[in-house]
Order: sequence, then C-alpha cells, then structure tokens
Amino acid sequence: MKKGQIEAAITSAVTQFEREMLGRGPKEARTFLIYDLVVVRLKGILSPGEQQVAREPGGIDLIKQMRTRLVESFAADLSHIVETHTGAGVISMHTDISTRNGERVFVFALDTDLESRFQMEERSQPGMQ
Repeated sequence: MKKGQIEAAITSAVTQFEREMLGRGPKEARTFLIYDLVVVRLKGILSPGEQQVAREPGGIDLIKQMRTRLVESFAADLSHIVETHTGAGVISMHTDISTRNGERVFVFALDTDLESRFQMEERSQPGMQ
C-alpha cells in the first residue's frame, strides 16, 4: 500500500475503535506517517457532558485522567491497529487530550523508518528513476 492509503486505513480503524470502545467517535480525524512516527489527530471527541464538566472546577483534570486511563487500558489494541496497517512494530505510544478544543493526539513510535521504506519502493518502481 502507498503512504496515503496506510494513513487513511489507520484513520478509519482508529475512528471505528473510538466509536466502539469509547462510545463516541471524532468529528474529524487525520493520520500522518513521518519517518518512524505515526501521528493521529482526532478533533471533536468530547461529549457535551464532558464539555460541561470541563468548565467546572477540577473538571479538566478529571476528564484528562478518565480519558487517559481509558486509552491506556486499550494501548495494546491501538498499537495493534498501527502495526497491522504499517507492518512495523510499535515501540511506544504517547497521547494527550485538550479539553479546550476537544482534540486528542496519538503518537506511535515505530521500529521502522517508513518514510525511507516508501522512498526505496518508489525508486524500485519501473519508470520512477
């Protein structure tokens, strides 16, 4: 698969995962393959109730703790999604959520530089020299 196809497949799988496991999918999602990193950006992930709680004293910390705990409990599943679509192993996963704008970012560090792999594949294609 080409870079854009892998990015689209990861976006679709993570969006579906969010809907099934966390009860709400993002309004918008995008994935970026950058060297040995996969960055997934999800927009509009907070429910109306979470948005309300975020405005209350201590609410931001509560939402961040809850969402972080949920995602960490599914870290192996999320890593598996990335590994399945990239063919590379996930070394680590990092995540953060903004209660201000309802965005979550995942960063997966891989054991393979995918950017180099794509460049090598392009060079090996006939007529791509």
